[in-house]
Amino acid sequence: MKPAIGLIELSSIARGLLVSDAMIKKAPVEILMSQTTSPGKYLILVNGDVASVQESTQVAIALSESFLIDSLFIPHVHEQVVPGIKKVFSKKELNSVGVVETASVASAIISLDQALKAATVYLIDMRLGQGLGGKGYFVLSGELSEIEAAVFAANRSLEENKMGVKSEIIARPHEDFVVRQTL
Repeated sequence: MKPAIGLIELSSIARGLLVSDAMIKKAPVEILMSQTTSPGKYLILVNGDVASVQESTQVAIALSESFLIDSLFIPHVHEQVVPGIKKVFSKKELNSVGVVETASVASAIISLDQALKAATVYLIDMRLGQGLGGKGYFVLSGELSEIEAAVFAANRSLEENKMGVKSEIIARPHEDFVVRQTL
C-alpha cells in the first residue's frame, strides 16, 4: 500500500485537466480520481509515497491559481481509505452501522481517515462528489461502541471546518437492510 493521498478540487474543468497532467508528470503518483463533479467542479485525487504525493500536490496548488477550491494531503492515510476510493469495500456482516455525510469530498476523506484511525470498524460504502452535488458520505460497520467512537472522531474532525452535514448510527439494522446502492 502506498501511504499518502493528495486531493485538489478546482472550480474550472479546463484547469483541472491541466493540473491533473502536471501532477502525474511531476512525480510518480497513481491517479485515483480525475473527474468532473457537481456543480461544475473538477477533482483530482492521487496516491503514492509521501514525498511524491507532497511534490505532486504542491505543483497542483501552484498551478491552480484562483480556481483552487480545496486541497488535502494525508501522509499516512489509513489502509482502508484508498481501497474505499477505488470502491473496494469490506465484506463484513452488518453489526452496527455509522453513516457520516459531509459537505465536500475533501472533508469526507479527512473525516473517514480519522474515524478509521479512532476505532476498529470497517468501511462498507463510500460515495464522493458525483451525483451528490459535490458532497461525500461513508458507511462504517462494527460493534456499537466502536461505531460510536468512529462517528465521534469523524464529527470532531468536521467541526473544525464546519463541513459536516449529518451523521447517524443504526444500532441493529434489520436483516433486509441494504447499504450499497447502484447508481
